[in-house]
Amino acid sequence: MEALAERLSQLDSQAEGAIRVVMFYDTLMRRRVDLPALTRASAGLAECVAGVRLHGTGREIRMSPDGRPAPAAPASTSAPVTLDDEEIGTVWLERPGVARPLDEMVVDRLAIAVAAVVERYGPARSTMADPALVELVVSADSDEAARARALRLLGFPADVPVRAVAVRSARPLDRVATLVCPARVVKAAPLADVGVILATSLDPAAFPADVHAGIGTAGPPDRSWREARTALRFAGDREPVVHFDALGALALLAYVPPDLARDNPDVTAIARLGGDDLRTLDVYCAAGSLRRAADLLHLHHSSVARRIEQLGRALGVDLTGPDGIMRARIALAVWHLVS
Repeated sequence: MEALAERLSQLDSQAEGAIRVVMFYDTLMRRRVDLPALTRASAGLAECVAGVRLHGTGREIRMSPDGRPAPAAPASTSAPVTLDDEEIGTVWLERPGVARPLDEMVVDRLAIAVAAVVERYGPARSTMADPALVELVVSADSDEAARARALRLLGFPADVPVRAVAVRSARPLDRVATLVCPARVVKAAPLADVGVILATSLDPAAFPADVHAGIGTAGPPDRSWREARTALRFAGDREPVVHFDALGALALLAYVPPDLARDNPDVTAIARLGGDDLRTLDVYCAAGSLRRAADLLHLHHSSVARRIEQLGRALGVDLTGPDGIMRARIALAVWHLVS
């Protein structure tokens, strides 16, 4: 293997070199090498540091040509690792100076080889998981032994609390999961009409703006999933990502019977408002002041004041004081939950 790498580095013909790169990786695949061996061989071939990262497990491997630890450097050439149309990881070279002509081909073949190794040794390394396993983890009806086994099969450590996230998005669920949890174990699966993401930690700020998500607290997965679904019901365009623990007492509104909620006079009055009026009222209740609401709506504060006065008359609520704002905010939240 080392002799082949040495011969490749001495080739003058780029076309012949490309063929030799393909042969090099074909040889590695026939030998059924694992990821560390594959990365080490790639570093020797490229004569620079090579790296592999798997999104689903957070595993990262970096190898220098001599097998010794090397200071991290920016990637000079990289490629995604794709398995079953899902991006499951990244491979790269860290070459000081100018990239060599065959570097792109090396990382492309390395990416293909990594996908083959992952597929051979277990599809659970991908972000998308078996929905049946995920449902076993988050279901309130699962016994603890079955839940623990399902978590192990998904790749989660036994002693680390898992956080559940409920997601509504037109984006592929695996892409959303790897965005919010790029370097640790993360699993995702569709359950009924909502997506579920399981992770030990995540970055809420990394959710794309068009994704609505509810985030449960870290702890028992069934409780976290129940909290996540509740939080998702409060998510909207103004606040697309909602943490359950930030709802406080507002979370209790999710348990009000829908028929009882719709019959409430304040909720009925909210339901009669148009889109612009609803947005104005929502922003005003969240901002707590006319001037702050005017800044958020990009309007003059006197214009917002006239709108709020008209909305107060329509609702039969004094919106100039804290009690009226609180009443309108609760009515808005309940209307959002049952609409």
